[in-house]
Amino acid sequence: KPKMIVAGASSYPRLIDYEKMSQIAREVSAFFLVDMAHLAGLVAAKLIPSPVTHADFVTFTCYKTMMGGRGGVILCKDIFKKKIDKAVFPGCQGTSAVNMMAAKALIFKLAKEEKFIWVQKKTLENAKTMARALMEKGYTIISGGTDNHQVLIDLNSKGISGKSAELSLEAVGIILNRNVIPQDDNTPGKVSGIRLGSSALSARGMGEAQMQKIIELMDMALMNQTKIGIINQVKDQVLELCREFPVNGAVSIMKNQ
Repeated sequence: KPKMIVAGASSYPRLIDYEKMSQIAREVSAFFLVDMAHLAGLVAAKLIPSPVTHADFVTFTCYKTMMGGRGGVILCKDIFKKKIDKAVFPGCQGTSAVNMMAAKALIFKLAKEEKFIWVQKKTLENAKTMARALMEKGYTIISGGTDNHQVLIDLNSKGISGKSAELSLEAVGIILNRNVIPQDDNTPGKVSGIRLGSSALSARGMGEAQMQKIIELMDMALMNQTKIGIINQVKDQVLELCREFPVNGAVSIMKNQ
């Protein structure tokens, strides 16, 4: 029997049934831990189900969809708090960084505001827009779509490896990562997929029109990897888009809405 069941993923575009997994954990007398590092902002905005009422422990980061600074949080039931504190300090953590505590306090405050929720809604909308745009161009989307901020793409139908796609897109200023996909026949360093996220784009204030444009530019770069003229054209358009939506930070974007 397992002592603990863990729910969480780094590249899963659908929703996890926390209630069902909690029931399974109770049936085998196991603790239930949820890592919602990728999803915390969407959960805070109440746009997707929260695991907090179902899990014994919940962990998350303060960046990614939360759009804050580096750092993490452990939530737990009251009966576990002393054991968690003892496990963290002093063995894993020394004196807390006061600047990081301030950064956490700020993003937690912002997470209660309507402007934060607006960015999270755009994050969901933008991910769905990218998934649709990719499918319209003949790309295979793992699970057929997305329920969160991630889009996982199977490149086998295009005859391109994840590594090749990652490097080609990086060359034009589009940063994403190669990613293993289900039943991946490629080697771990090469893989057959790539993963997109909409959080950073949404925090910069981009919307549906920009998502359509980004997918168009991605497709141009991937389908013309050896054509220098087209690659330079794509690179220029990516730079133009970045200048139109500069990285002012999530706080600045929310203040302007």
